Amino acid sequence: MESRILSSGPTIPRLTKPAGRINTIAVSSLATLNTTGGNLIWGRQLRPSLLNLNFSSPSPLVSTPAKRARNVLKPSAATASDSGGDAAPESFLAKNPWLTTGFFFFMWYFLNVIFNILNKKIYNYFPYPYFVSVIHLAVGVVYCLGSWAVGLPKRAPIDSNLLKLLIPVALCHALGHVTSNVSFAAVAVSFTHTVKALEPFFNAAASQFILGQSIPITLWLSLAPVVIGVSMASLTELSFNWLGFISAMISNISFTYRSIYSKKAMTGMDSTNLYAYISIIALFVCIPPAIILEGPQLLKHGFSDAIAKVGMTKFISDLFWVGMFYHLYNQLATNTLERVAPLTHAVGNVLKRVFVIGFSIVVFGNKISTQTAIGTSIAIAGVAIYSLIKAKIEEEKRNLKSA
Repeated sequence: MESRILSSGPTIPRLTKPAGRINTIAVSSLATLNTTGGNLIWGRQLRPSLLNLNFSSPSPLVSTPAKRARNVLKPSAATASDSGGDAAPESFLAKNPWLTTGFFFFMWYFLNVIFNILNKKIYNYFPYPYFVSVIHLAVGVVYCLGSWAVGLPKRAPIDSNLLKLLIPVALCHALGHVTSNVSFAAVAVSFTHTVKALEPFFNAAASQFILGQSIPITLWLSLAPVVIGVSMASLTELSFNWLGFISAMISNISFTYRSIYSKKAMTGMDSTNLYAYISIIALFVCIPPAIILEGPQLLKHGFSDAIAKVGMTKFISDLFWVGMFYHLYNQLATNTLERVAPLTHAVGNVLKRVFVIGFSIVVFGNKISTQTAIGTSIAIAGVAIYSLIKAKIEEEKRNLKSA
């Protein structure tokens, strides 16, 4: 096939073979070869490496099509080795990805259960939820800063526009986190998690009446057992008090609005960096209430009483580890979501709540009535049904978009 060189610059002069040279053609000057970057072969622009220009010579040389084809089409060493069957053997974890996913689920559950148990033990001798909430976030922020310092992960840049989007998310995150801890300190862990099972109801209500999204009737019907179950459990909960109940409800509302603002603040930033920035902002939000509401009591007798009960070393280590467990289980939850389908994650989230409620009852020996046990079971079952239906609806929407 005849090969032609087209240029958007001046007309290329007639090419002739120089004496004494074979398989090369001389070009009068580089300027005539490319004045505007428009050299094309069959409509495609050439790179200098493909043209094989010799800039040390007064007359640059261009390889003939036969030589150029041999250079361009020469297979790389990697390709040759692949074709020869010398590819590196697949690792054991690559052959069995379910092991890695299972490890993520196990660590997510384990860290969450340990966090809830240790958190409640701290409140039994140090009942200051605002200060402990600050410690949770502070330890996580130090962890994030240390990770950024070593480049794991590399810190993503942030500007004023992104900061404005993240502030509402962080405010809701801070309020939800503090009120959750107020509830944990006031009532049994199992009861707080039972009330927090109502969070899907608030999410559906916000989507319907605030965002204007249409919620299918099947989702609303699946929420009925959740409401009924929580009501049954609350009526006969032995540790019930209004502070714990109302705080858990405020936490549900706060996290619902956090979800709404998170959708408005969707960015290309990875989840690890995004959570780090939200934690930093939330920390600054939580510090003033802790100082105002609990500062005087802490200085007067809070710290001294706790140290007298468990000792300085245990007190400091408990606060450090509960902060680490809080940050790591939240990070593991995000990493697990990235590895599995929403349906699998929804089921896992429900089972996580079951594990936390069950382990907290066993560890703390909480006495619950038969009606509370039945109500809790009904609420958890309702959350499971809701999560399954919602995950299937979202999966159908994604399939329609990709089709």
